[in-house]
Amino acid sequence: MRGPSVTVRSVLDLEGVGIDTGGVQVIETALIVPVPEAEEVVGPYRARFDQAARWGVPAHVTALYPFVPPNDITPDVLDAVRETVAATARFAVEFTEVRWFGEQVVWLAPTPDQPFRALTEALWARFPDQPPYGGAFEDVVPHLTVGHDVATIDLQDAAHAVAARLPLRAEPREVWLMVGAPEPDSWHTAARFAFGDG
Repeated sequence: MRGPSVTVRSVLDLEGVGIDTGGVQVIETALIVPVPEAEEVVGPYRARFDQAARWGVPAHVTALYPFVPPNDITPDVLDAVRETVAATARFAVEFTEVRWFGEQVVWLAPTPDQPFRALTEALWARFPDQPPYGGAFEDVVPHLTVGHDVATIDLQDAAHAVAARLPLRAEPREVWLMVGAPEPDSWHTAARFAFGDG
C-alpha cells in the first residue's frame, strides 16, 4: 500500500477524464459494490473495528482490489469497467451469516455469492494485471467486512450483535471506483458503473 502519492484529480484531468476526487493525495484505487442496506446494522461496528470505514469506504463487497494505479486510469479503462459491469445483470442478495477469517476478521457472507464471484472474475479477465488482492488468495471469497485486527472479544461482541439482526437483504445496483490513501476520510468515489437490467 505504500508508494508515491499522486493527485488523481490532476492526473485524470490531464487524461481528459475529469473525475473529481476532491484533490486528495491518492495511492490506491478499488472497485467495490456498495451495500447501503447494511449500514444501519454494521456501520457502528465498522466505524470502530474496520479501518477502511475510517478511511471513508462504505459497507461493501470488494469487486477488485487493488485496481489500476491512479495514473493509469484513462477513458479506455473507465469504458472497460463500464462495459464489464453493464454485462452483469442486477441481482438480489441476502447476508445471512456471520463468518470469520481466523480470529482476526469477522464478516458477513452473501447468499448467493456467485454474482460477486462472477463480477470479480470478469473484471480480472478484463484487467489481467490486477489480480484480486494482488494474488494473495487462491479462493477469493466475497464478503462484507464488519471488523478486523482488533481484540477478539470486541470482534465477538460485534459478531453477536450483528448476527441478531440478520438476514440483511440488498439489491446491489452499481460498482464504485474509489480512490484514496491510508488516511482518515481520504477515500472518495471517483466513478459509478451501473449493473445491467438483465
